[in-house]
Amino acid sequence: MRRADRLFQIIQFLRTRRVTTAFWLSERLEVSERTIYRDIKDLILSGVNIEGEAGIGYVIRRGFDLPPLMFSEEEIKALTLGARIVESWADQSLATAAQSALSKIETALPDHLKESLGNTLLFSPLSRITPEISTTMAEIRYATDNNRKVSLQYRRADGQSSERIIWPLGLFFWGATWTIGAWCEMRNNFRVFRLDRIKSMVVLDKSYPEEKDKSLQALINNEKDCGLS
Repeated sequence: MRRADRLFQIIQFLRTRRVTTAFWLSERLEVSERTIYRDIKDLILSGVNIEGEAGIGYVIRRGFDLPPLMFSEEEIKALTLGARIVESWADQSLATAAQSALSKIETALPDHLKESLGNTLLFSPLSRITPEISTTMAEIRYATDNNRKVSLQYRRADGQSSERIIWPLGLFFWGATWTIGAWCEMRNNFRVFRLDRIKSMVVLDKSYPEEKDKSLQALINNEKDCGLS
């Protein structure tokens, strides 16, 4: 983590907690307590209203807030391109959210940067996602966010139909195809499913447990063993 990012995180932690010790901050930010003490001192010298002392804890006085962040022209281009890709390749809810985010950003920009936003010459083709995949993606996102099991009617790579109960863990975009990384109850292992091969699906009322060896991180760590169904 860059030091600037760490200082920002320290301020955010202090704003949301009553009293925060250097030890607690050092564990969260994975640095030594000595580093935290030095960072706190530098923040105070820069004008941040931090009160407290070593061994007791620190707080930020009420009313303190960070100055508004401003984007560079390159950051604006990156955000604009990202939003346009989301509009073309994600479900309707995310596409609408991307448009809304750009509108909010534009409102907060000074005039010379608003022009950069409008003149960004980076585009994504018009929507390449079908209404069926858009609906499937929205339902999968809901299931993933809420740890809900999903029943799939799926067309395998060999053309055969298959029924599965999966634990959806994350959606992955490969430039032209969306896939869902999941724990498959039938295979008792991780599997990757293409959204365009899902014939039908039902988000079940059953929740799946949070198990370390069946988590998104475990799936990523075992990506070589995750077969595409």
